[in-house]
Amino acid sequence: MSRIVSVNLAAAPEPNPVKRVGVTGINKRPVDRLVEVRAPGPKTTGLHSGLVGDHVCDVDNHGGDDQAVYAYAREDYDWWQARLSRRLGDGLFGENLTTEELDVNGAVIGERWRVGPRLVLQPTFGRIPCVTFQHKMGEPRWVKTFARANRPGAYLRVLEPGAVWAGDPVTVEDRPAHGVTIARAFRAYMTEPELLPALLEVDGLPDDLRETLAERLVKRR
Repeated sequence: MSRIVSVNLAAAPEPNPVKRVGVTGINKRPVDRLVEVRAPGPKTTGLHSGLVGDHVCDVDNHGGDDQAVYAYAREDYDWWQARLSRRLGDGLFGENLTTEELDVNGAVIGERWRVGPRLVLQPTFGRIPCVTFQHKMGEPRWVKTFARANRPGAYLRVLEPGAVWAGDPVTVEDRPAHGVTIARAFRAYMTEPELLPALLEVDGLPDDLRETLAERLVKRR
């Protein structure tokens, strides 16, 4: 059964030595309690994170309605563990929700996830790796390594507010017919620009990302 194995929050900002934003909320840790989830509003002026009690610090690049929640699969952590030869705990990659038996990277952009009885989330795009993530991992060339692996996890919108707790079941209630997955969209963005035209046609793609991709496509012509 697909389920949430961990709910992870950054309870307070921590120093970030590698970006102009001097603090970071990437250091998320599991909590053993019910956490309310709601749409946070615009990226730079809203509540930033969809989870009450969580912190997003770099609001130019993270948070907002289209990145309200970040999910990563425990199975992908296990894959990384085998390659990095070290234990990777839930929340290490900065995700709010660590999942089990849910194909996060195979999720179709715009599908609907029901989490527990009330919360409904919608995958929007994969996580773009940054220098803060690389610094946290302590792995040389981590940004490129993460990009090549094509296991980005998924950002999610909040379609219906609710609460989440570790152990909650996850059900995919609806899946768009276009079939463009988080993994395919991430590949188009990071390593295979020839896939960009098809990606731009996908409903549910964040508006600011669509603009960025359209500009990139024009430059390639």
